[in-house]
Order: sequence, then C-alpha cells, then structure tokens
Amino acid sequence: MSAGDHTHEVDHPLFAQLYDPVMRLPERLLLGDHRAHLAEGLSGMVLDLGSGTGAMFPHYPAELTVHAVEPDPHMREQAADRAAEFETDIELVEAGGERLPYPDDSFDTAVAVFVLCTVQDLAASLDELARVVRPGGELRFLEHVRARGAAGRLHDALAPGWFHAAGGCTLNRQTGDVLTRDDRFELLEYERFESGLSRLLPLVRGRLERRRESWLPV
Repeated sequence: MSAGDHTHEVDHPLFAQLYDPVMRLPERLLLGDHRAHLAEGLSGMVLDLGSGTGAMFPHYPAELTVHAVEPDPHMREQAADRAAEFETDIELVEAGGERLPYPDDSFDTAVAVFVLCTVQDLAASLDELARVVRPGGELRFLEHVRARGAAGRLHDALAPGWFHAAGGCTLNRQTGDVLTRDDRFELLEYERFESGLSRLLPLVRGRLERRRESWLPV
C-alpha cells in the first residue's frame, strides 16, 4: 500500500490461525509480564490498536471501556471469542492504524503491542494516534525492533521473506527510534530488552504522553 492509500484489505487466514499456537510459549515465558506492565493503572477510554486475537484482553481492568481495532477479519473473529470471556467492555472495530474512525481526543490511553511493525504506513498511524489520544493521555507500546550488529544485518536479509510469512510484519523496522523522536509526545518511560529470550528479537517497551501543545498535521 502506498502512502496515503489506507484502503488495503488485510486478510491473512493462515497467519491468524497459527498466531496463538506459535505465540503460546513466548506469551507465557516472556510477554505476559510486559502486557501486565502496560495495563497497570489504566482507566477511562482505551484504544487497543491492532488488537489481533485479543492477547491484551486478560490484562485490562474490568472497569475500562476498550475499543479494540483490528483490520484482519480472522483475527477479529478470535478476538471476539476471547472478549466474551471477560467483564471488560470491549468493542471490536474493523479499521487500520492509518485511518481510525474516531473524533479527535477520544481516548485516555492507546496501547500498541506488536502492531507498529505491521502497519503499512507508520507515519500515518502515528499521526492518527496523536490525533485520537487526548492531550495528557498516553501511548503505551511494546514492539520488536531491528537488532544491532550482525543480528541486525540478519534481520535485514530475512525481512522480505518475514514480511510475507508473518502477515505483513517488518522485521527490521526501528520503531523505538521513531517513537522516541516524535515531538508530539513526551517520553515517560522507555526500555530496550535484548538479552535472554529477546537476544535475537529485541523488544522496546515504553510510555509516551501526548503533549498538550502538540501540533497535528493539516
């Protein structure tokens, strides 16, 4: 999809079917703690961007209102089944990150987990997040990023094949650098994890606060 064209249909039935079985072990050994950290202290209206099969749902407090945005119909179907298991008010919404169907300043917090690697237009998606998160609200994220050194060069070599096998995921995207340089947000927390299970696929986790004087694209 070219920049400015946000109507591309996302449809990866095999990837959606395999996602939870493949991720079951990493979720239990590593990612569950990260997800719980991102959900700490959440209140009000929350945007779960690229909610996938709903892996964040078990971590959301029951009193939240969550809009779970996911463009892939196969992922949404699984997410709907998972949402029914919890008391949290979760609404599944068909949309991509590049064009969110909400007015300005709609959300207290946006949560993005392993989605900014997959959006076709990262700049447009960040424009939308800056628009729909209210001033003083937060963007919380957990993303995998390009490794350093030889592992990073391996990521570069594997990226084209990974893109097709992993539902459009960009293996070597340097998402952390993009997020921390965005002047519309103030950096509250940022950590990079690249040891143990994260040695070959580094993770970045953090919180950004939408600046009250933030500019928006015209």
